[in-house]
Amino acid sequence: MTKQTSVEDPVGALALLDDAKRRRLYQLVASSEMPVGRDEAAAALGISRELAAFHLDRLVAAELLETEYRRLGDRRGPGAGRPAKLYRRADHELVVSFPPRRYDLAAHLMATALDRLDGAAGQQAAAAVARERGGADAAAARLKTGALAGRSRSTAGLVDILRGGDYEPQVDAADGTISLRNCPYRDLAAAHRDLTCGMNLAWAEGVVDSLNAPFRAELAPQPGRCCVVFRAAPGGVDTRMGLGAEPVTTSDGDVVDASSTPANV
Repeated sequence: MTKQTSVEDPVGALALLDDAKRRRLYQLVASSEMPVGRDEAAAALGISRELAAFHLDRLVAAELLETEYRRLGDRRGPGAGRPAKLYRRADHELVVSFPPRRYDLAAHLMATALDRLDGAAGQQAAAAVARERGGADAAAARLKTGALAGRSRSTAGLVDILRGGDYEPQVDAADGTISLRNCPYRDLAAAHRDLTCGMNLAWAEGVVDSLNAPFRAELAPQPGRCCVVFRAAPGGVDTRMGLGAEPVTTSDGDVVDASSTPANV
């Protein structure tokens, strides 16, 4: 059984995020597809480069961010200057529970039991339940915000559900494909990949079917991403649809405008 590395002092790390500027810097770096430099971070928050560096390095010390060094621009050799210090989200989990809970252990035990069933019975059972849950999640979204109407509105509903499930959806500006920057079940998938990815795909299919969204869910594993992607159906998808209060980035790093159309699901 594998266990993902976690932050050594999660309570202390969480306390650091109580500072508004520090929290905004963390959110900026965490939501970026590419590592973020000090100048970029300072400009985004409207603060000095020195203050941005101070807060970013505090987040690194707390194991919430990681750093790398790389020359920016095309210039190389003498006179190119020193490599820039860049920041990216750390590959750690921050988990705080009072009193302590071990739902991860329970998930591993149940997944192991399903894997040991004859043939593919365990995977089929998990997929069936996950598909039902996906349909129920989509139905709950429709009940809460009203019936879906139109291609862009159903697409917005799908993205909103994915965001609420902590998948961190990212819309490809060129073809409308939705990829997922985060897998909420990554540790479980590492030890029980077929079971977990099959369950994830079935949930996604249940959501798409219930929403009647113009997408096809399929497995397309890539390092650092969820195994599921959503391919746009023929006819294309409007990537400018309303996506609610939180921004969603495109693959080009642009933020999709959430105010151009209604955000109702």
